[in-house]
Amino acid sequence: MLGSFQQAFKVGDLRTKLLFTLLMILVFRIGAHVPVPGVDANVMQELLKGQLFGFFDIISGGAFLRFSIFAMSITPYINASIIMQLLRVIIPRLDQMAKEGEEGQKQIQQYIRYGTVFLAFIQAIGMSVALSRFGAIIDPGFTSVMIIVVSLTAGTAMLMWIGEMITEKGIGNGISLIIFAGIVSGIPRQLSNLSQEIAGGIVGWFNILLFIIIALLIIASIVAVNEGQRRIPVQYAKRVVGRKMYGGQSTFLPLKVNAAGVIPIIFAMSLMMFPATIAMWGDQASGFNQFLNEYFHFGSVAYNAIYAVLIVFFTYFYVAIIFNPADVADNVKKYGGFIPGIRPGRPTAEHIDKVLTRLTLAGGTFLALIAILPNFVIGLTGITSLMFGGTSLLIMVGVALDTMKQIESHLLLRSYQGFVK
Repeated sequence: MLGSFQQAFKVGDLRTKLLFTLLMILVFRIGAHVPVPGVDANVMQELLKGQLFGFFDIISGGAFLRFSIFAMSITPYINASIIMQLLRVIIPRLDQMAKEGEEGQKQIQQYIRYGTVFLAFIQAIGMSVALSRFGAIIDPGFTSVMIIVVSLTAGTAMLMWIGEMITEKGIGNGISLIIFAGIVSGIPRQLSNLSQEIAGGIVGWFNILLFIIIALLIIASIVAVNEGQRRIPVQYAKRVVGRKMYGGQSTFLPLKVNAAGVIPIIFAMSLMMFPATIAMWGDQASGFNQFLNEYFHFGSVAYNAIYAVLIVFFTYFYVAIIFNPADVADNVKKYGGFIPGIRPGRPTAEHIDKVLTRLTLAGGTFLALIAILPNFVIGLTGITSLMFGGTSLLIMVGVALDTMKQIESHLLLRSYQGFVK
């Protein structure tokens, strides 16, 4: 990895891309410290302390608890993208537009931008009304509230622009790198808290060693699952065109074990935060709120069980949206291909669907285990200052692997040394 980075900085245009990416990440980190005007930061930290909003504070790089202009992070963009993918299933015109090539993709991306701004505006209004109710706004007038709403919406729009600029002119996926940078930026603060626990005798060196071993095992398993594929063999028949013969080669259809990525975890966490948020903002003395606090608080058995089931469900749901076995079978048949032992057409689609169903179960189960793992790690090691758990590691490892693959692909365009060694 270090060798690839050294080689990348020796190539002019690739060095420019890397420096531009680092510059955009620096802008993101500066914006994460710019406070929203008119909000009492001390009241905010009292309202939002605890583990309920810990994950969203991690992916925002601490901007959520500081309540800076990037407090909502890039989540409205992610939600808009997911909604657009769902609408493609419901509205055939959108699905047809997405298949029209570059122009269609540009139009779809424009709709996602509009949706991001709309969702950010609605979310900012909800947050401002809630903050006004709990006295976190210094002057709870209409003008002050609208300044907060516009600041939060503009912050999300700027993050979306930064992400798109990184994707277009930098290296890697911009939105993913913003989340990655937010998670990494919180590590020094968490290590500082850990050092204080060590100095106070709360955590011993054995606990730290155990935590490091568990983290390394988690990283190794994430890499194995993210890179894991089920390769379905595909044979293409020979065909004669004029005086030349085409086809006849064997290839494979790669099906990823974790095709859904981290999206099911984000979906499930958004739903699981809903009852806990109602309990936090509502009347604490009511029986309904006591029920929510008992069964839906972070770390409870019921919370983890429902959370795991939702992750598996959303894994199947998301994979069904992004991968259509019937379309894949038709494309294989169109180019004269077939799976050995399986008839082309519908039997091929059923075979692919059967294999995909089993892979999705394995991938969903892995995501569920990764998501609820922090509770067991805290119980084993006693370390509570390191808030990033399996989900954060899943995001960091996935983004790091994807970015390194893009860097290496750029290097391979300029050097064929790896093929002759």
